[in-house]
Amino acid sequence: MSTTEHTPDAISAEHGFASFREFYPFYLGEHQNTTCRRLHFIGSTGVLVFLALAVFTLNPWWLLAMPLCGYGFAWVGHFFFEHNRPATFKHPIYSLIGDWVMYRDILIGRISF
Repeated sequence: MSTTEHTPDAISAEHGFASFREFYPFYLGEHQNTTCRRLHFIGSTGVLVFLALAVFTLNPWWLLAMPLCGYGFAWVGHFFFEHNRPATFKHPIYSLIGDWVMYRDILIGRISF
């Protein structure tokens, strides 16, 4: 195991990441603003609500609202509160995973809401 510190300063988004484990500290560094994190949490909760609506109503049209809700809230958080570009633009898969790991971390109290 490496003793290298994995912080946003130590790992540049320009260089890429060997694993999600390396990416997640960078991801958290891009989500330091409380309002931005809250908007991510609200958007992710909305995604779950729209998924439930699609399943329980058997209406797939609700699925179209999922990315609009998830990305809409997150991008407002980044552009107006965090003042950075979402990591989704350069690391879409890791960012999607990061959204749900951060969601869990907020739910269990590991990260403040």
